[in-house]
Amino acid sequence: MKVVKLETFLANAGLRNYLFVRLTTDTGLTGVGEASLEWQEKTVETLIHEWVEDRILGVDPRDVERVVSELIRDQYQGGATVLTAISGVEVALWDLIGKECGQPVYQLLGGKARDQLPAYANGWYGSARTPAEYAERARQVVARGYRALKFDPFGIAWQRLSVDEMEMAEARVKAVREAVGPEVEVFVEVHGRLSGETAIAMGRRLEKHRPGFYEEPISPCDLDLLKEVKAALPFPIAAGERLYMIEEFARLTSQRAADVAQPDLCHCGGLSIGKKIATLAQQNEILLAPHVSIGPVALCAAVHFGWATPNVFMQENFSEYDVPWRGDLVYGWDLITRGEFRLPDGPGLGIEVDETACAAHPYRKNSFPSLWDRRWLEQFTQNERES
Repeated sequence: MKVVKLETFLANAGLRNYLFVRLTTDTGLTGVGEASLEWQEKTVETLIHEWVEDRILGVDPRDVERVVSELIRDQYQGGATVLTAISGVEVALWDLIGKECGQPVYQLLGGKARDQLPAYANGWYGSARTPAEYAERARQVVARGYRALKFDPFGIAWQRLSVDEMEMAEARVKAVREAVGPEVEVFVEVHGRLSGETAIAMGRRLEKHRPGFYEEPISPCDLDLLKEVKAALPFPIAAGERLYMIEEFARLTSQRAADVAQPDLCHCGGLSIGKKIATLAQQNEILLAPHVSIGPVALCAAVHFGWATPNVFMQENFSEYDVPWRGDLVYGWDLITRGEFRLPDGPGLGIEVDETACAAHPYRKNSFPSLWDRRWLEQFTQNERES
């Protein structure tokens, strides 16, 4: 079995563009992956065709370990763009392997490691501004069956917060905690916004509201400072969505700079690299909650990974708070029911890309403004998703 064709499909989903990859073999099988990267989708697509394609055509998908290891070696520079290109193809190779042997990908990654795979909701707080609005939307999340949710209460903050900004962020978290009750996990997202001093001060304010974890409180690459923040606060720290090389995860885990590691499998090299990161984390008693803020193929890959990886304690889910046409872009199986992911039973990933639906929602340049641009708050609304 050899790969004889590589295709890419770009589709818009409101604030994001999704880049899907499809490989075809000489036996007629197709495998799908995802290489979406905010603000860089066209660049990743170019890199896939300019550099990755020549190295993928002619390979046997079953040699995924060798193929991906050589791609990572040969790309030389590292970083999000090239690792995303490699990751998208790597996931498609696993899809092909599963289809060729008639097994779901999670079986190939080690088999069923758990009886349940819980989800936490993200994207649910669009258009909320006041604490009362956050609380109402949080109640709606719990009504869907979720036992955990995540949100960023900090607006467009950068580095330091005024007393008023701290009070507003705390009021939003307090309102959500009171709305969902003590049994639901409330994860606080920071998007690397804060200085170390401010992250600690804000964390101490939040302690009474029992955050399940405090995600990326500071710049993602400063692991020494992250460890200081972790030591200063009495609740879990999560980080890792903006780490790309396995060496970076080796540092994160060996330093125990976080309690929860969040590799993004479609940015860090794919599923096989993800399993290596999981082993590093397990050796240091660190849990995993893989990051997935992009499209349905990426989420599907993460779900297979989660079913096969014991130290994944929860999986992020945007899918119920995305554009209405998200489900049209792929077809296969429905991933989630009342806050829990279903066990896949079809061969490979179990989904396929609908290229007609992708073409009906063409790419939009810079559809997602900066997280420090007030437009992202104005556009991240229910109206945007319903348009």
